[in-house]
Amino acid sequence: MEGDATPEADVDDELTSYLAALAPETADVETTASGTSFGTAQVYQLRLTLMDNEQLKELAAERQTSPQALATEWVMQRLQWEAHQRGF
Repeated sequence: MEGDATPEADVDDELTSYLAALAPETADVETTASGTSFGTAQVYQLRLTLMDNEQLKELAAERQTSPQALATEWVMQRLQWEAHQRGF
């Protein structure tokens, strides 16, 4: 039928608009890509052996935290220790 809008066209426009609203701004400083900024922090990837990864998961579960949070905590503690050793 001529002049009738198809439901697919309306859905596509709505979906496109919805996805555009969810998409990050290109000028957004925050990202989770490896080695790039996330606000004022830096993001790093950590590669562990399967056994080390399992141990990290177990230790994190025992402490009721995530493996990422536990690894971050350990790195921060080590950096503080290193700074103290250097007299900072």
